[in-house]
Amino acid sequence: MKRFREESMEQTALGGMKVVEFCSRIGGAYCTKLMADMGAEVIKVEPPARGDDARRRGPFQGDNPHPEKSGHFFFLNSNKLGITLNPSKPAGSDILKSLIKDADVLVEDTPPGMMEKLGLGYETLREINPGLIMTSITAFGRSGPYKDYKAAHLNISHVSGQGYMLPIPAPDINRPPVMPGGNKGGYDIGITALVAVLAAYYKKGVSGKGQLLEISRQEALMGMQRIEAAGFRNTNVSVDRSPKLHRRHIGGMIACKDGYVTLLTPQERQWESLLEMMGNPEWSKESYCVDKEQRSQRSEEINLKIADFIKGYTRREIVKLGQSYSIPFSPVNTAKDIVESEQFNAVGFFKTITHPVMGEVKCPTAPYRFSKTPWLSKRAAPLLGEHNEEIYCERLKYDKEDLIRLRQSDII
Repeated sequence: MKRFREESMEQTALGGMKVVEFCSRIGGAYCTKLMADMGAEVIKVEPPARGDDARRRGPFQGDNPHPEKSGHFFFLNSNKLGITLNPSKPAGSDILKSLIKDADVLVEDTPPGMMEKLGLGYETLREINPGLIMTSITAFGRSGPYKDYKAAHLNISHVSGQGYMLPIPAPDINRPPVMPGGNKGGYDIGITALVAVLAAYYKKGVSGKGQLLEISRQEALMGMQRIEAAGFRNTNVSVDRSPKLHRRHIGGMIACKDGYVTLLTPQERQWESLLEMMGNPEWSKESYCVDKEQRSQRSEEINLKIADFIKGYTRREIVKLGQSYSIPFSPVNTAKDIVESEQFNAVGFFKTITHPVMGEVKCPTAPYRFSKTPWLSKRAAPLLGEHNEEIYCERLKYDKEDLIRLRQSDII
Protein backbone atom coordinates (compact mmCIF):
# COMPACT_ATOMS: atom_id res chain seq x y z
CA MET A 1 0.00 0.00 0.00
CA LYS A 2 1.27 3.47 -0.88
CA ARG A 3 1.95 5.80 2.02
CA PHE A 4 0.15 9.13 2.35
CA ARG A 5 3.15 11.15 1.14
CA GLU A 6 3.49 9.11 -2.08
CA GLU A 7 -0.21 9.40 -2.86
CA SER A 8 -0.15 13.16 -2.19
CA MET A 9 2.76 13.69 -4.60
CA GLU A 10 0.82 12.02 -7.39
CA GLN A 11 -2.64 13.44 -6.85
CA THR A 12 -2.53 16.84 -5.15
CA ALA A 13 -1.54 20.43 -5.86
CA LEU A 14 1.18 20.63 -3.19
CA GLY A 15 2.27 17.00 -3.23
CA GLY A 16 5.95 16.72 -2.29
CA MET A 17 6.01 19.90 -0.19
CA LYS A 18 7.30 19.26 3.33
CA VAL A 19 6.21 21.58 6.13
CA VAL A 20 7.06 21.81 9.84
CA GLU A 21 4.54 23.69 12.00
CA PHE A 22 5.53 25.13 15.38
CA CYS A 23 2.44 27.21 16.17
CA SER A 24 -0.04 27.79 18.98
CA ARG A 25 -2.49 30.23 17.35
CA ILE A 26 -5.15 29.96 14.67
CA GLY A 27 -3.28 31.88 11.94
CA GLY A 28 -0.31 29.54 11.69
CA ALA A 29 -2.36 26.39 12.20
CA TYR A 30 -4.86 27.42 9.51
CA CYS A 31 -2.06 28.34 7.08
CA THR A 32 -0.55 24.86 7.40
CA LYS A 33 -3.98 23.17 7.38
CA LEU A 34 -4.65 24.68 3.95
CA MET A 35 -1.31 23.36 2.72
CA ALA A 36 -2.02 19.92 4.19
CA ASP A 37 -5.43 19.88 2.51
CA MET A 38 -3.69 20.49 -0.82
CA GLY A 39 -1.32 17.57 -0.29
CA ALA A 40 1.66 19.00 1.58
CA GLU A 41 3.09 16.82 4.33
CA VAL A 42 2.72 18.86 7.52
CA ILE A 43 4.39 17.77 10.77
CA LYS A 44 2.79 19.58 13.70
CA VAL A 45 5.06 20.02 16.74
CA GLU A 46 3.28 20.17 20.13
CA PRO A 47 4.58 20.50 23.70
CA PRO A 48 4.95 17.14 25.50
CA ALA A 49 2.17 16.07 27.90
CA ARG A 50 0.09 19.25 27.58
CA GLY A 51 -0.12 19.57 23.81
CA ASP A 52 -1.43 22.51 21.79
CA ASP A 53 -3.68 24.97 23.65
CA ALA A 54 -6.24 24.45 20.87
CA ARG A 55 -6.96 21.03 22.40
CA ARG A 56 -8.60 22.84 25.32
CA ARG A 57 -10.80 25.10 23.20
CA GLY A 58 -14.38 24.17 22.38
CA PRO A 59 -16.69 23.24 21.00
CA PHE A 60 -16.18 19.73 22.35
CA GLN A 61 -17.92 16.60 21.13
CA GLY A 62 -20.88 15.93 23.41
CA ASP A 63 -20.04 19.17 25.25
CA ASN A 64 -17.47 17.07 27.13
CA PRO A 65 -14.13 18.94 27.50
CA HIS A 66 -11.37 16.55 26.50
CA PRO A 67 -8.04 17.17 24.70
CA GLU A 68 -8.94 14.65 22.01
CA LYS A 69 -12.51 15.86 21.51
CA SER A 70 -12.01 19.50 20.58
CA GLY A 71 -13.79 20.42 17.36
CA HIS A 72 -11.54 23.49 17.17
CA PHE A 73 -8.37 21.39 17.17
CA PHE A 74 -9.91 18.76 14.89
CA PHE A 75 -10.73 21.30 12.17
CA LEU A 76 -7.37 23.10 12.25
CA ASN A 77 -5.24 19.96 12.24
CA SER A 78 -6.81 17.34 9.98
CA ASN A 79 -4.42 15.86 7.41
CA LYS A 80 -1.38 16.61 9.60
CA LEU A 81 1.14 14.36 11.29
CA GLY A 82 1.56 15.11 14.99
CA ILE A 83 4.59 14.80 17.25
CA THR A 84 5.53 16.08 20.70
CA LEU A 85 8.82 17.91 21.22
CA ASN A 86 10.33 20.39 23.68
CA PRO A 87 12.84 22.55 21.76
CA SER A 88 13.62 24.63 24.87
CA LYS A 89 16.02 21.82 25.80
CA PRO A 90 19.21 21.49 23.72
CA ALA A 91 18.40 17.92 22.66
CA GLY A 92 14.91 19.01 21.59
CA SER A 93 16.31 21.94 19.62
CA ASP A 94 18.70 19.59 17.82
CA ILE A 95 15.85 17.23 16.93
CA LEU A 96 13.80 20.09 15.50
CA LYS A 97 16.82 21.14 13.43
CA SER A 98 16.96 17.60 12.04
CA LEU A 99 13.34 17.88 10.91
CA ILE A 100 13.83 21.36 9.47
CA LYS A 101 16.92 20.25 7.55
CA ASP A 102 14.68 18.27 5.19
CA ALA A 103 11.73 20.72 5.11
CA ASP A 104 10.62 23.20 2.47
CA VAL A 105 8.66 25.38 4.89
CA LEU A 106 8.73 26.18 8.61
CA VAL A 107 5.74 28.08 10.02
CA GLU A 108 6.18 29.41 13.57
CA ASP A 109 4.34 31.97 15.69
CA THR A 110 6.61 32.48 18.70
CA PRO A 111 7.30 36.02 20.03
CA PRO A 112 10.15 37.95 18.35
CA GLY A 113 13.54 36.69 19.52
CA MET A 114 12.24 33.38 20.90
CA MET A 115 13.47 31.24 18.00
CA GLU A 116 16.92 32.81 18.36
CA LYS A 117 16.93 31.94 22.09
CA LEU A 118 16.13 28.34 21.15
CA GLY A 119 19.03 28.26 18.68
CA LEU A 120 16.50 28.17 15.84
CA GLY A 121 16.78 31.66 14.33
CA TYR A 122 16.64 32.10 10.59
CA GLU A 123 20.37 32.74 10.20
CA THR A 124 21.10 29.43 11.95
CA LEU A 125 18.47 27.46 10.06
CA ARG A 126 19.43 28.68 6.60
CA GLU A 127 22.94 27.40 7.22
CA ILE A 128 21.37 23.98 7.77
CA ASN A 129 18.85 24.33 4.93
CA PRO A 130 19.47 27.13 2.38
CA GLY A 131 16.17 26.36 0.66
CA LEU A 132 14.09 26.81 3.81
CA ILE A 133 11.11 29.18 3.70
CA MET A 134 10.77 30.29 7.32
CA THR A 135 7.42 31.95 7.99
CA SER A 136 7.35 33.94 11.22
CA ILE A 137 3.91 35.11 12.40
CA THR A 138 4.02 37.69 15.20
CA ALA A 139 1.60 40.20 16.69
CA PHE A 140 3.29 43.36 15.35
CA GLY A 141 6.24 42.16 13.30
CA ARG A 142 9.87 41.59 14.20
CA SER A 143 10.79 45.28 14.40
CA GLY A 144 9.27 48.61 15.41
CA PRO A 145 8.22 49.99 18.82
CA TYR A 146 5.42 47.42 19.26
CA LYS A 147 7.45 44.32 18.40
CA ASP A 148 7.53 43.04 21.99
CA TYR A 149 3.93 43.96 22.85
CA LYS A 150 1.63 41.09 23.81
CA ALA A 151 -1.70 40.79 22.05
CA ALA A 152 -4.63 38.38 21.85
CA HIS A 153 -7.28 38.26 19.12
CA LEU A 154 -9.36 41.09 20.62
CA ASN A 155 -6.30 43.36 20.80
CA ILE A 156 -5.23 42.69 17.22
CA SER A 157 -8.76 43.16 15.91
CA HIS A 158 -8.90 46.69 17.29
CA VAL A 159 -5.30 47.81 16.97
CA SER A 160 -5.52 46.95 13.24
CA GLY A 161 -8.58 49.19 12.83
CA GLN A 162 -10.78 46.26 11.79
CA GLY A 163 -12.89 46.14 14.94
CA TYR A 164 -13.65 49.87 15.00
CA MET A 165 -15.51 49.65 11.70
CA LEU A 166 -18.05 47.20 13.14
CA PRO A 167 -20.99 47.26 13.14
CA ILE A 168 -21.55 49.19 9.88
CA PRO A 169 -23.64 51.25 10.00
CA ALA A 170 -24.06 51.62 13.75
CA PRO A 171 -27.56 52.83 14.76
CA ASP A 172 -25.88 54.40 17.80
CA ILE A 173 -22.49 55.80 16.84
CA ASN A 174 -21.53 56.07 20.52
CA ARG A 175 -21.88 52.35 21.20
CA PRO A 176 -18.57 50.50 21.63
CA PRO A 177 -17.07 48.82 18.56
CA VAL A 178 -17.45 45.04 18.37
CA MET A 179 -15.05 42.20 17.62
CA PRO A 180 -15.53 40.15 14.44
CA GLY A 181 -17.06 36.83 15.43
CA GLY A 182 -15.81 33.30 14.93
CA ASN A 183 -12.09 34.11 15.20
CA LYS A 184 -12.35 35.57 11.71
CA GLY A 185 -9.14 37.54 12.15
CA GLY A 186 -7.14 34.39 12.88
CA TYR A 187 -8.30 32.78 9.65
CA ASP A 188 -7.60 35.98 7.68
CA ILE A 189 -4.05 35.91 9.04
CA GLY A 190 -3.69 32.27 8.01
CA ILE A 191 -4.77 33.05 4.45
CA THR A 192 -2.35 36.00 4.31
CA ALA A 193 0.50 33.74 5.45
CA LEU A 194 -0.47 31.07 2.91
CA VAL A 195 -0.32 33.55 0.01
CA ALA A 196 3.17 34.60 1.10
CA VAL A 197 4.36 30.99 1.50
CA LEU A 198 3.09 29.91 -1.92
CA ALA A 199 4.74 32.91 -3.60
CA ALA A 200 8.05 32.11 -1.87
CA TYR A 201 7.68 28.42 -2.75
CA TYR A 202 7.19 29.34 -6.41
CA LYS A 203 10.29 31.56 -6.27
CA LYS A 204 12.25 28.75 -4.65
CA GLY A 205 11.35 26.54 -7.60
CA VAL A 206 13.05 29.10 -9.86
CA SER A 207 16.05 30.11 -7.72
CA GLY A 208 16.47 27.12 -5.41
CA LYS A 209 16.75 29.51 -2.48
CA GLY A 210 14.51 30.00 0.53
CA GLN A 211 13.82 33.17 2.47
CA LEU A 212 12.42 34.60 5.69
CA LEU A 213 8.77 35.69 5.59
CA GLU A 214 7.57 38.09 8.28
CA ILE A 215 3.81 38.13 8.86
CA SER A 216 2.47 40.80 11.21
CA ARG A 217 -0.98 39.94 12.53
CA GLN A 218 -1.73 43.66 12.88
CA GLU A 219 -0.71 44.37 9.28
CA ALA A 220 -2.58 41.35 7.94
CA LEU A 221 -5.86 42.57 9.44
CA MET A 222 -5.18 46.22 8.60
CA GLY A 223 -4.83 45.03 5.02
CA MET A 224 -8.50 44.09 5.15
CA GLN A 225 -9.27 47.76 5.92
CA ARG A 226 -6.88 49.25 3.37
CA ILE A 227 -9.56 51.39 1.71
CA GLU A 228 -10.38 53.23 4.94
CA ALA A 229 -6.69 53.67 5.81
CA ALA A 230 -5.80 54.92 2.34
CA GLY A 231 -8.78 57.24 2.37
CA PHE A 232 -7.65 58.99 5.53
CA ARG A 233 -4.06 59.15 4.31
CA ASN A 234 -5.14 61.00 1.18
CA THR A 235 -8.23 62.99 2.27
CA ASN A 236 -7.75 63.40 6.03
CA VAL A 237 -11.34 62.18 6.43
CA SER A 238 -11.78 59.31 8.87
CA VAL A 239 -14.36 56.77 7.77
CA ASP A 240 -16.32 55.50 10.75
CA ARG A 241 -19.47 53.55 11.51
CA SER A 242 -21.82 56.51 11.23
CA PRO A 243 -24.89 55.92 9.05
CA LYS A 244 -24.20 59.34 7.50
CA LEU A 245 -21.05 57.97 5.89
CA HIS A 246 -22.58 54.71 4.68
CA ARG A 247 -25.36 54.74 2.11
CA ARG A 248 -28.38 53.01 3.59
CA HIS A 249 -29.61 50.37 1.20
CA ILE A 250 -33.14 49.13 1.16
CA GLY A 251 -33.29 45.82 3.02
CA GLY A 252 -30.82 44.42 5.49
CA MET A 253 -31.59 41.70 8.03
CA ILE A 254 -35.34 41.16 8.27
CA ALA A 255 -37.38 38.88 10.54
CA CYS A 256 -39.70 36.25 9.08
CA LYS A 257 -41.75 33.36 10.51
CA ASP A 258 -38.83 31.14 11.50
CA GLY A 259 -35.80 33.36 11.74
CA TYR A 260 -34.19 36.01 9.58
CA VAL A 261 -33.36 36.64 5.95
CA THR A 262 -31.03 39.17 4.35
CA LEU A 263 -32.10 41.39 1.47
CA LEU A 264 -30.28 44.04 -0.54
CA THR A 265 -31.44 45.98 -3.59
CA PRO A 266 -28.40 48.00 -4.73
CA GLN A 267 -29.56 47.98 -8.35
CA GLU A 268 -32.65 49.82 -9.58
CA ARG A 269 -34.02 46.77 -11.37
CA GLN A 270 -33.83 44.79 -8.12
CA TRP A 271 -35.85 47.47 -6.33
CA GLU A 272 -38.45 47.37 -9.10
CA SER A 273 -38.57 43.57 -8.91
CA LEU A 274 -39.07 43.75 -5.15
CA LEU A 275 -42.07 46.02 -5.61
CA GLU A 276 -43.47 43.71 -8.28
CA MET A 277 -43.05 40.72 -5.96
CA MET A 278 -44.96 42.62 -3.25
CA GLY A 279 -47.79 43.46 -5.68
CA ASN A 280 -46.75 47.09 -6.28
CA PRO A 281 -48.27 48.44 -3.04
CA GLU A 282 -49.76 51.94 -2.97
CA TRP A 283 -47.00 53.37 -0.78
CA SER A 284 -44.43 52.48 -3.48
CA LYS A 285 -45.96 55.12 -5.77
CA GLU A 286 -44.98 57.95 -3.43
CA SER A 287 -42.33 60.29 -4.81
CA TYR A 288 -39.76 59.32 -2.16
CA CYS A 289 -39.89 55.72 -3.39
CA VAL A 290 -39.20 56.66 -6.99
CA ASP A 291 -35.93 58.52 -6.35
CA LYS A 292 -33.01 56.37 -5.16
CA GLU A 293 -31.47 59.09 -3.00
CA GLN A 294 -34.77 59.80 -1.26
CA ARG A 295 -35.27 56.08 -0.71
CA SER A 296 -31.89 55.91 0.99
CA GLN A 297 -32.78 58.81 3.28
CA ARG A 298 -36.07 57.16 4.26
CA SER A 299 -34.79 53.60 4.28
CA GLU A 300 -35.90 52.89 7.86
CA GLU A 301 -39.49 53.75 7.02
CA ILE A 302 -39.44 51.68 3.82
CA ASN A 303 -37.77 48.73 5.51
CA LEU A 304 -40.60 48.58 8.07
CA LYS A 305 -43.09 48.23 5.22
CA ILE A 306 -41.01 45.50 3.58
CA ALA A 307 -40.67 43.70 6.92
CA ASP A 308 -44.45 43.74 7.34
CA PHE A 309 -44.73 41.83 4.06
CA ILE A 310 -41.91 39.36 4.76
CA LYS A 311 -43.07 38.40 8.27
CA GLY A 312 -45.78 36.22 6.76
CA TYR A 313 -43.27 33.87 5.14
CA THR A 314 -40.76 31.29 6.32
CA ARG A 315 -37.12 31.75 5.35
CA ARG A 316 -37.33 29.07 2.68
CA GLU A 317 -40.54 30.50 1.22
CA ILE A 318 -39.37 34.10 0.95
CA VAL A 319 -35.91 33.17 -0.38
CA LYS A 320 -37.46 31.00 -3.12
CA LEU A 321 -39.96 33.72 -3.96
CA GLY A 322 -37.37 36.48 -3.98
CA GLN A 323 -34.88 34.54 -6.08
CA SER A 324 -37.62 33.82 -8.64
CA TYR A 325 -37.70 37.61 -9.14
CA SER A 326 -33.85 37.79 -9.26
CA ILE A 327 -33.74 39.64 -5.93
CA PRO A 328 -30.73 38.99 -3.63
CA PHE A 329 -32.48 37.16 -0.79
CA SER A 330 -30.72 34.63 1.44
CA PRO A 331 -31.46 32.99 4.79
CA VAL A 332 -29.51 33.83 7.94
CA ASN A 333 -28.18 30.34 8.65
CA THR A 334 -27.29 28.80 11.98
CA ALA A 335 -24.60 26.10 12.28
CA LYS A 336 -27.39 23.49 12.13
CA ASP A 337 -28.79 25.07 8.96
CA ILE A 338 -25.38 24.94 7.31
CA VAL A 339 -24.84 21.25 8.09
CA GLU A 340 -28.30 20.43 6.74
CA SER A 341 -28.05 22.83 3.76
CA GLU A 342 -29.28 21.32 0.50
CA GLN A 343 -26.67 23.38 -1.38
CA PHE A 344 -23.69 22.26 0.69
CA ASN A 345 -24.82 18.64 0.66
CA ALA A 346 -25.55 18.66 -3.06
CA VAL A 347 -21.95 19.64 -3.86
CA GLY A 348 -20.47 17.27 -1.27
CA PHE A 349 -19.02 20.04 0.88
CA PHE A 350 -19.07 17.91 4.03
CA LYS A 351 -17.09 14.71 4.39
CA THR A 352 -17.04 12.12 7.15
CA ILE A 353 -13.63 11.43 8.70
CA THR A 354 -13.03 8.70 11.29
CA HIS A 355 -11.17 9.76 14.43
CA PRO A 356 -9.87 7.14 16.93
CA VAL A 357 -11.54 8.88 19.90
CA MET A 358 -14.37 10.94 18.41
CA GLY A 359 -15.49 8.28 15.93
CA GLU A 360 -17.09 9.46 12.68
CA VAL A 361 -16.97 13.25 12.37
CA LYS A 362 -18.68 15.25 9.64
CA CYS A 363 -16.43 18.13 8.66
CA PRO A 364 -16.18 20.77 5.91
CA THR A 365 -13.94 20.18 2.92
CA ALA A 366 -12.37 22.94 0.81
CA PRO A 367 -14.02 26.06 -0.67
CA TYR A 368 -12.37 25.40 -4.03
CA ARG A 369 -12.39 22.67 -6.67
CA PHE A 370 -9.37 21.46 -8.65
CA SER A 371 -10.14 19.51 -11.82
CA LYS A 372 -6.78 17.68 -11.79
CA THR A 373 -5.45 17.85 -8.22
CA PRO A 374 -8.40 17.54 -5.83
CA TRP A 375 -8.58 18.36 -2.14
CA LEU A 376 -7.55 15.27 -0.23
CA SER A 377 -8.82 14.02 3.12
CA LYS A 378 -6.53 11.24 4.29
CA ARG A 379 -6.40 11.52 8.06
CA ALA A 380 -8.13 13.01 11.09
CA ALA A 381 -6.36 15.45 13.39
CA PRO A 382 -3.57 13.59 15.23
CA LEU A 383 -3.80 12.35 18.77
CA LEU A 384 -1.19 13.91 21.03
CA GLY A 385 2.15 12.41 19.95
CA GLU A 386 0.41 9.98 17.59
CA HIS A 387 3.22 9.97 15.03
CA ASN A 388 6.21 10.11 17.38
CA GLU A 389 7.35 6.61 16.50
CA GLU A 390 6.90 7.10 12.75
CA ILE A 391 8.84 10.37 12.68
CA TYR A 392 11.52 9.66 15.26
CA CYS A 393 12.18 6.00 14.48
CA GLU A 394 11.42 5.69 10.76
CA ARG A 395 12.58 9.14 9.64
CA LEU A 396 15.25 10.17 12.14
CA LYS A 397 16.42 6.61 12.96
CA TYR A 398 16.01 6.69 16.73
CA ASP A 399 15.23 3.33 18.34
CA LYS A 400 12.43 2.67 20.82
CA GLU A 401 14.82 2.80 23.77
CA ASP A 402 15.79 6.29 22.65
CA LEU A 403 12.12 7.31 22.71
CA ILE A 404 11.74 6.07 26.28
CA ARG A 405 14.79 8.08 27.31
CA LEU A 406 13.51 11.19 25.50
CA ARG A 407 10.11 10.90 27.20
CA GLN A 408 11.68 10.51 30.62
CA SER A 409 13.77 13.61 29.97
CA ASP A 410 10.65 15.62 28.97
CA ILE A 411 12.05 16.12 25.48
CA ILE A 412 9.18 14.41 23.62
